[in-house]
Amino acid sequence: MSTVHHAAAGFDADADRYARGRPDYPAELDLWLTSTLGLAPGKTAIDLGAGTGKFTRRLVSSGARVIAVEPAAAMREKLTADLPGIETLDGMATAIPLPDESADAIVCAQAFHWFATADALAEMRRVLKPGGKLGLIWNTRDDDVAWVKHLATMIDPYEGDAPRYHSGAWRRVFPAEGFAPLAEAVFRHEHAGPVEQVIVDRLLSVSFIASRSLAERDALAARLRAFAASEPGLAGRDSVSVPYLTHAFSTTRL
Repeated sequence: MSTVHHAAAGFDADADRYARGRPDYPAELDLWLTSTLGLAPGKTAIDLGAGTGKFTRRLVSSGARVIAVEPAAAMREKLTADLPGIETLDGMATAIPLPDESADAIVCAQAFHWFATADALAEMRRVLKPGGKLGLIWNTRDDDVAWVKHLATMIDPYEGDAPRYHSGAWRRVFPAEGFAPLAEAVFRHEHAGPVEQVIVDRLLSVSFIASRSLAERDALAARLRAFAASEPGLAGRDSVSVPYLTHAFSTTRL
């Protein structure tokens, strides 16, 4: 992880909370993976920056052979414990431990903003077969909902210069040499569950929060619980739903 932004160290802090708090993905992505990325039995897909395997499961459901590549040791351990049948490798976007032209698709779910560089794209181009697909996927909270937007204001002061999807900085590497223009699809879904899971665990699993001291994390958790207890849309409910938008981008290796 030494060549990744320091905030990414938070991913090694509490892999269980990350797995618990992160939302799943909309069912429509299953069709997107097969129709847009062409995943099917006989194909090979790399889950690059696989984390705890939250998205790896979706790739497996396509029938393709899936190889998970993840630099954070705690994340890899959680992934292999939960998905023992998946080939999991220690690697990074700029050093993918696989041969040239060995993959039909590379998918980065909640990850590309950490390594959005020309060097990383050149490495992905090396590993992809001609005509292979690159998929970039992000789950984002729907800030058009007032209380969801307020949650963002509670964590934004901790952000610093940590890479995030919302900044749009990752887009600067496109158009990219050897790749077709990006295409985008957007899907709506919800993350339902108890406040402790879908709000507290989710926001404490954000990299630049997870890398903070225990005292800072505990203080933020207390503020999040107090807000949830006072917000009319959340207070007193056994289960709440956080609205999400899933942005799925695709391009082809020329």
